[in-house]
Amino acid sequence: MRKLNVFIFSAALMAGSLPMALTAQAADAPVATPAPPSSSFEIQQFHADYRPFKIGDIVPDLYRTKPYQIDAWKIRHLPAPVAGSHWTYMGGNYVLITDAEGKILRAMKGEIFYGH
Repeated sequence: MRKLNVFIFSAALMAGSLPMALTAQAADAPVATPAPPSSSFEIQQFHADYRPFKIGDIVPDLYRTKPYQIDAWKIRHLPAPVAGSHWTYMGGNYVLITDAEGKILRAMKGEIFYGH
């Protein structure tokens, strides 16, 4: 019975502190909001190799190599790459990058493969 009371007290304490934590995060958040994605799988930022990436960033050279290049984009339900770009795989996500410099143009959640 004592363990149950401790558990209920802990749960109530955590539930009470959650709104304060969310309020603090919201106050620190920037005002500008990114453009809404064009599909439910499209993302504006992601993590790979323990660091964050966003649209416009340059990917490490590793992800520009042939083993990471995705040629079979159609069977993965990805949109066709624009001229001068190709899809690569980073941190569980599909990322469209430029051929010349590796600039991120678009990113899709890895679940798109199973989403259709």
